[in-house]
Amino acid sequence: MSIAGKWLNKVKWDEHGLVPVIAQEVGTNDVLMFAWMNRDALARTVELGEAVYWSRSRRKLWHKGEESGHTQKVHEIRLDCDEDVVLLKVEQVGKIACHTGRHSCFFQKFEGDSNSGDWQAVDPVLKDPDAIYK
Repeated sequence: MSIAGKWLNKVKWDEHGLVPVIAQEVGTNDVLMFAWMNRDALARTVELGEAVYWSRSRRKLWHKGEESGHTQKVHEIRLDCDEDVVLLKVEQVGKIACHTGRHSCFFQKFEGDSNSGDWQAVDPVLKDPDAIYK
C-alpha cells in the first residue's frame, strides 16, 4: 500500500464512498459551505492546494470556482475525532463562496418562535449570480 493510500484509508467513507466536508475561512473562522468529497476529490485537493469536491447532482468532480473563479485555497485539512468529517481551512478567493453570490452558504437565520418563526436572509448578496455564472 502506498503512503497516499494509507492516509486516504484512514477516512471513514460512507456507503457511497463519500465524506462530508466543511469549508471554514482562515482568519474569520466563518463557515462558508458544506459539501462532499470522494477519495479522488480529497486526493486532488491535496495535490492542487485548492478545494475539489464531489458533485452529487452532476456525479463528477467539481473544482470549486471552476466557473465562477471563486476558488478556495486550502491552508489546512483536518479530520474529526470519528474520522468521518473533513474540515478545510480555506482562503476564499473573491470573498464569495455561495452560488447565490453571498460570502457564505449559511445566510439564512431562524428568527421568531416555534409558532411564528421563519428563515430570514441576513447576509447580503455581494454579486448577482447571473453576473457570476454565464
